[in-house]
Amino acid sequence: MLALLAAPLPAAAQVAATVDGVQMPAWVERGGSRMPLTPGMALRAGDEVHAGGGSRVVIRLAEGSIVKLGENGRLRFTELSAAKELFKAALSVLEGAFRFTTDLVAKNRRREVSFRVSTVTAGIRGTDLWGRSRPGNEIVCLIEGEVEVAADGEPPLTMDKPLQFYRRLQGATQPVGVVDAKQLEQWARETDIEAGKGGARVGGRFGVRLATLDDQRTALEYYDRLRNAGYPAEIQPTREGIYHVRIRQLASREDAEALAESLRGKHGITEPLVTQ
Repeated sequence: MLALLAAPLPAAAQVAATVDGVQMPAWVERGGSRMPLTPGMALRAGDEVHAGGGSRVVIRLAEGSIVKLGENGRLRFTELSAAKELFKAALSVLEGAFRFTTDLVAKNRRREVSFRVSTVTAGIRGTDLWGRSRPGNEIVCLIEGEVEVAADGEPPLTMDKPLQFYRRLQGATQPVGVVDAKQLEQWARETDIEAGKGGARVGGRFGVRLATLDDQRTALEYYDRLRNAGYPAEIQPTREGIYHVRIRQLASREDAEALAESLRGKHGITEPLVTQ
């Protein structure tokens, strides 16, 4: 089982990005393999994060910023470096909605962060940014701060007023507009983990026991099946020769109950049990 887990980073390497929260199913593709995302998992350059249907992912960067990815989203870390003198990250939003937010402490740290949304590149100097990539429809919305946006082959333009947004439709750049608060609230919901919908967080105290088995091989089959589907299943062996297949770190009892119900009748799960 240990061979299936993510390889650890070298001891001297500083972790540049960490999974802070997951609304499952979600996974990362790394070096030709695929593994489910788990709160606390370290991410590295080259990783491609996927959020499944109804899913959300929250990633914390080492310099204090938060990156959120909405359902059916794909995000690739093209560059990721946590050097003390300068934090650098280049992220490609291949599909779906994302949000980048910097806290007050991180505002004063030196960083170079850029997002590529399909054919559009956004160099971030702001503190709050939302965007989405769909075929023939790319959006970058400035919530706070400043951002320089440019489509391939076009001169860059700067947005420095709150709620300005840049959009390309079918390959054509549209005039910069201003979004209203209601639309922004709707966009923000696309990337926020929904309370009580099965979200897992670092430090989450609840779990779901998905199966209790007396055969190790069968337990491994459940483990593989769930992890391949984007759920971070674990096997907890007991001294009595019983194997519990479980998912931990659910943020609340409501989240655990929601996950249990969503998996009931799927992947061989019949009677999931919420634990604490």
